[in-house]
Amino acid sequence: MNRCLVCDEGMKQALTWRSLLKQAEARAICEGCEGKLNRITGDTCTMCSRELGGDHMTGDLCLDCSRWERNREWGGYLSKNIALFHYNEYLKDLIAKYKYRGDYALAEVFVPFLKERLKEMEFDLVTAIPLSDERLKERGFNQGKALADLVGLHTVETLTRIHTEKQSKKSRQERMSLPQVFQVMQSDLLEQKSILIIDDIYTTGTTLRHAAKALITAGAKEVSSITLAR
Repeated sequence: MNRCLVCDEGMKQALTWRSLLKQAEARAICEGCEGKLNRITGDTCTMCSRELGGDHMTGDLCLDCSRWERNREWGGYLSKNIALFHYNEYLKDLIAKYKYRGDYALAEVFVPFLKERLKEMEFDLVTAIPLSDERLKERGFNQGKALADLVGLHTVETLTRIHTEKQSKKSRQERMSLPQVFQVMQSDLLEQKSILIIDDIYTTGTTLRHAAKALITAGAKEVSSITLAR
């Protein structure tokens, strides 16, 4: 009997031809725990996957993305971010255990959901947001690269960090005026390629737009991203 990676309860699986054929895609999480993951559904911002409400949108974009796109420095670089789940307290705790407490195995929870959405995306090359040397030493792994590895995607290291300043306490205006935080490596690999960035959380979009701008400026044709949470 498989055990849920989150709560460790035993999981019974009904034996059908489909389940036998698709054993490799078996969930690593029980129904109870999966039910606490709040999937993003309905009308969403076409750029960042945020669920749209009447007063929080401009056309098919949320207000945040509309502001980014109107900004001469940042508009037009990130094509789209697909996010799977709302960043509720349950997912916040799950990602913290995975990312900060080194529970690497928890990444398995997200694999079937990522594979499902990746089928809809077209890309030539996959990369992950790089961590600073200090963060990498702290955690022991890059959370984006680990997710890519588990879904069978080969990542190419195309970016390196040149600034490691924390952005979480900055206002929107301060984030928009931050200097470029990434530098491109192996720019010859990017020429006219569609790049997919894989990461864990889309918060303000600052990090992904910095990465997208660096990649497009270095010759990439298009940059999109996929994240667990929004």
